[in-house]
Amino acid sequence: MEFLALLTESKTQAFFLLLLRFAGIFAFFPFFDSGLIPVSLRGALAFFMSVLFFYTLPPTSLELGIVDFLLAGAMELLFGFLASLVLQIIFSTIAFAGDSISFSMGLTMASAYDPATGSQKPIVGQVLMMLALLIALQTNFHHLIFSFVAQSLSEIPLGHFGANHNLFEVIVYNFANLFSIGFAMAFPILGMILLTDIIFGMIMKTHPQFNLLAIGFPVKIALAIAVIIVIIPSIMHNFKYHLNLGFELLEKIF
Repeated sequence: MEFLALLTESKTQAFFLLLLRFAGIFAFFPFFDSGLIPVSLRGALAFFMSVLFFYTLPPTSLELGIVDFLLAGAMELLFGFLASLVLQIIFSTIAFAGDSISFSMGLTMASAYDPATGSQKPIVGQVLMMLALLIALQTNFHHLIFSFVAQSLSEIPLGHFGANHNLFEVIVYNFANLFSIGFAMAFPILGMILLTDIIFGMIMKTHPQFNLLAIGFPVKIALAIAVIIVIIPSIMHNFKYHLNLGFELLEKIF
């Protein structure tokens, strides 16, 4: 009843804009956008968090018209989408590294259904992505998101978000770095497989009877799996480092 008593006409508009901001967060941010989380649950979570954060809103009075309110609501959803792009790029580096490793190992056809995205993905990439999600949750990834929302409420009042060219420049720059970071994560395996291919090529040149299909491919896959086991801590440490940089970047550009 106390909550309902606070919902005056101006406060009602603020609550719905806050609900739309959380809706954008839960719709586009990594982990929350997983297909394993039902839409109804995400909607309920957005409403619950809006009620909790409603008491922390700075004093504000919104009396927007219908058109202005619809535009403000669309900008709140755009806020969640643009903020999620920064973190989605960081998670995409893991996906790019996993796809590169699978292709170089010859395991591209060894794919399985990924319920999180609803598509077929290489098994190596799925394992790396699940480890990345576990590392993110272990580092209080979800708490950092809520802290970011709380800070954004004071820095960007509800209904006053506007995308600028600096924001798009940062997103494009980080998207360009996606491939270099992903390649750096996968480079030890790619380099080892390239060296293995060179050695097998030299063996086949000197011993034409060498059966590459029967011996070469299993040996290459076994060596790649051994190297993956060794360098997984380094990959996850690199991912954790860039994830922290991503949140620092969100605090600067929003």
